[in-house]
Amino acid sequence: MWKILSIAVVLCVSAVVADEHWWQHANFYQIYPRSFKDSDGDGVGDLRGIMEKVTYLRHELGVDAIWLSPIFKSPMADFGYDISDFRDIHSEFGTVSDLEALAQKCTEEGLKLILDFVPNHSSDESEWFQKSASNDSTYSDYYVWHEGKILDNGTRVPPSNWISVFRGPAWEWNEQRGAYYLHQFLVKQPDLNYRHPALVEEMKEVLNFWLEKGVHGFRIDAVPYLFESLPVNGVYPDEVKSGTTDDPDNPNYLIHTYTQNLDETFDMVYQWRAVVDEYKQLHNTEDIVLMAEAYTPLDNIIRLFGNAISEGAHIPFNFEVLSNTFKDTTGKQFYDNINRWLTVVPSNRFSNWVLGNHDNRRVSSRLGVARADLYQIALNVLPGIAVTYNGDELAMEDVYISWDDTIDPAACNSNPKDYLLYSRDPARTPFQWDDSISAGFSTNRTTWLPVASNYKTLNYKAQKAAPRSHVKIFKALLRLRKQRTLREGTMEMQMIDDNIIVIKRHLDTVSTIVAVLNFNKITKNIKLSAVFTGLPAAFEVITSSLQTNYIDGSIVGRDEIALPADAAIVLEGSTSNGV
Repeated sequence: MWKILSIAVVLCVSAVVADEHWWQHANFYQIYPRSFKDSDGDGVGDLRGIMEKVTYLRHELGVDAIWLSPIFKSPMADFGYDISDFRDIHSEFGTVSDLEALAQKCTEEGLKLILDFVPNHSSDESEWFQKSASNDSTYSDYYVWHEGKILDNGTRVPPSNWISVFRGPAWEWNEQRGAYYLHQFLVKQPDLNYRHPALVEEMKEVLNFWLEKGVHGFRIDAVPYLFESLPVNGVYPDEVKSGTTDDPDNPNYLIHTYTQNLDETFDMVYQWRAVVDEYKQLHNTEDIVLMAEAYTPLDNIIRLFGNAISEGAHIPFNFEVLSNTFKDTTGKQFYDNINRWLTVVPSNRFSNWVLGNHDNRRVSSRLGVARADLYQIALNVLPGIAVTYNGDELAMEDVYISWDDTIDPAACNSNPKDYLLYSRDPARTPFQWDDSISAGFSTNRTTWLPVASNYKTLNYKAQKAAPRSHVKIFKALLRLRKQRTLREGTMEMQMIDDNIIVIKRHLDTVSTIVAVLNFNKITKNIKLSAVFTGLPAAFEVITSSLQTNYIDGSIVGRDEIALPADAAIVLEGSTSNGV
């Protein structure tokens, strides 16, 4: 006997929304530029390489928008997240003209271009920081400075016990200024001071600068770190120990009460939303989208949407699924991960679903190749926005990077024994286009990170030619998402026996779409009529996991579904196909 746990959530009205905005049901595709396509043979991906692949992105995959990880001028201490000039492009990637050309190409092809906005810090090689260190009157307060504390024995020490994300003290002494500066990330990434009005205006002008170049929005990096508590009687407060680790250099050593998620942080996001909305109004453009990255409790994610007075980010990344899904996750656990978001997202906001990015192990390696298609099906059938990291459409896997080849500072600040626990290099390796030199990523045999050893068989060219493949499943899902049922239809979700999830999307007079996800380690037979009433008697197979024997376009009865272990299927039936 099946045990059925259910939740029925109506998420969209069953009618065409006349003022629907382009991003509300979009597929966003994250590109890590260093690894996507190298156009000039130097072993590093670039803007012209991305431009070469616009047809692939828009017309072969069918994505709606691309988001580029940082491409701005940088010493590359943290591979672009240490920006020395917020208004210039790093030479390895190209020029501002190349960016404008890419933006124009995207516009012509109906593809939106989103840039990374890294507001928390700059590079210590930025002109702003150099002038701030010299106490230049214009830039003196662009960063967070403090003279430190003097102990009874006369020793000067940092202003507080705060720890950086990349381990060790978050304060660094600067001899020129004779003071400590705050860096919540690398020493070479001094924090900008958002309590200084001139800096706030400067960063708003950075947004306007790139909007003038033709981009369609921004992904805001590391939102929780924007503000820190003010000193009390001239002294910054220490954070209390968490008790979760004995390692005093580990950021988890402290509870970050004074350095993350302050109220002012949310207001700053609301101010940036006002900037892009004003630009949209003045130039009569489509929506300019703000995406916000924040690994933070769910209630803070919801705050990023806005409040009763101000609008915030259009898309605060929902990391509930990413952060709580693992290789051994059960169907019930995945169901709960989805529900935690659905039960709190405001009715006037749009959901978003993320499972991979440049800071986490690849989906296929983290969650298992067997379930790669299952998770793609889930993310693309759920209501709202789907975000895909480049290469996940191929089920690319992490690449082993030795200690000697490791370049990610998160790992380099560790040790040869533990570095793989921290390294993000394995998920950032070159895209596997074909079986030629360097997987078709570059004409150079030496690339900035090694190419995967399995690229001869795992590549886009091979999957495009195969009768069935991961990328063909992905393409089928994106075609389906363009249809009205997934854009406007209601959603119901039910659990069967803790390891089978059935998702139903329905739009009257159009169709019923059903996705079945089998988290069991054995084949299961599913009778859909026992899960939902009023279903069509027969369905067309839209797509299914590679391990199934279903053929796309074939017809199956509603009670004839057999799914192998870790597999999923998507079906569509006409509403006129009677009960």
